[in-house]
Amino acid sequence: MPAAAADSRTSYFLDKLHSLSGVIPIGAYLLDHFWSNSYALVSAERYDQVSRDLQTVPWRILVEAAVLWIPILFHGVYGLYIWWAGKSNVMGHPWMSNWMYALQRWTGIIAFAFIGWHLWTERFVGHGVTRYADVSHAMRDPLYLTFYVVGVTASSFHLGNGLWNFACKWGIAVTARAQRAAAYFGAAVGVACTVAGIAVVIGLHYACFPLGGYVQ
Repeated sequence: MPAAAADSRTSYFLDKLHSLSGVIPIGAYLLDHFWSNSYALVSAERYDQVSRDLQTVPWRILVEAAVLWIPILFHGVYGLYIWWAGKSNVMGHPWMSNWMYALQRWTGIIAFAFIGWHLWTERFVGHGVTRYADVSHAMRDPLYLTFYVVGVTASSFHLGNGLWNFACKWGIAVTARAQRAAAYFGAAVGVACTVAGIAVVIGLHYACFPLGGYVQ
């Protein structure tokens, strides 16, 4: 019994930490990343400037490890464990909650693979220095473009639905009304991130600057 109680407490703690890490810092970083990449819709010069500015963050390696690499690794690996140990019953009981559970797991796998690949190629292979011309050229490859659209969509859905899960797990949304409001909020965040991300991808693909006329 004591061992079972200890395992239960450990599982409870890890579940809470997994839910929290998906919002802070990973979710916050994802929102900031969409925002900074939106300068690709302003001009190539502004995009390159933002990329250069990111190189000047003090203690950059330590900051990235603490707020990005370690949280993503924990969230992704523990998420895979939850997926492996969990049971989806979509086919037997195709209710909305079961569909959302299944979609959260599958989009999590896609997002983990996409973010891991993106982080490796941009931060380590590319040393964190991203030039508009290089990204725009890469986006002209149909497979590269498709992978980005799928990755952005999966990451956005996972964050939006994850916000609802977070609100429920942490006691922020307790009543049915509050949970419904949290679901609407999560859906709005997911849709907004998807639209913003795909807009950036399309802008890079066609090398167009729809925000260049009034955003400085």
